Amino acid sequence: MSVLSLTLASSLVLISIFVSYYQKLGIEKEIVIGTIRAVVQLTIVGYILHYIFAANNALFTLAMVALMIVVAGNNASKRGKGIPNVFYFITFSIALSAAITISLLILFGNIHFRPQEVIPVSGMIVGNSMVASGLAVSRLKDEIKNKSEEIEAYLSLGATSRQAAQKVIKTAIKTGMIPTVDSMKTLGIVQLPGMMTGLILGGVDPINAVKYQIMVTFMLASTVSISCFSVTFLTYRNFFTKYHQLVSDL
Repeated sequence: MSVLSLTLASSLVLISIFVSYYQKLGIEKEIVIGTIRAVVQLTIVGYILHYIFAANNALFTLAMVALMIVVAGNNASKRGKGIPNVFYFITFSIALSAAITISLLILFGNIHFRPQEVIPVSGMIVGNSMVASGLAVSRLKDEIKNKSEEIEAYLSLGATSRQAAQKVIKTAIKTGMIPTVDSMKTLGIVQLPGMMTGLILGGVDPINAVKYQIMVTFMLASTVSISCFSVTFLTYRNFFTKYHQLVSDL
């Protein structure tokens, strides 16, 4: 892709700005800032990855993955604002899901421990875990707030905090997983995912591209499940005291 064609393609952003202006949404500034940040960040990352790929160093590879996890954890934790230690819970959950999924992919021979493979795959894993964890924590917080009377009723009858919160825990985990599950149902019919599209544009045979996309689909289902389960069970305890009393000021 030439610089000229890329520059012309950037004009598509003007459509978003026009819609915002026409409908008086007031997000023109955010769109411009988001566009500039995307270009700058992607350019910087491109040069960093070029260096890491050339160096082919395990420490650099792990450092890049760790950076992605921390940034993702910080971003997702905003959805759980006010919950003690939510950043650590989300970051740990993302790291756990990434470690398990990538380890299994390497063990099964789907990918090799090379920066060209580990970093892009980690990016997909971390990105989806970030969104899922954020949704799970946000829903958990809302559900406990909206069903506080029901939870307190369970507690007054002698239920433990785990028993009283069981319904909202299930709802939170389900909320984080649903977008990934729904996207799985429409793969190949409604949408051609990014990895598959990129491989096809790169000249890879569509059949081989499908094989990689199937791997990615199963990979994301795994990582989202792990991260949602982990972050929800780590976080819900913050809403209760050690005496199984509901904390009302979160």
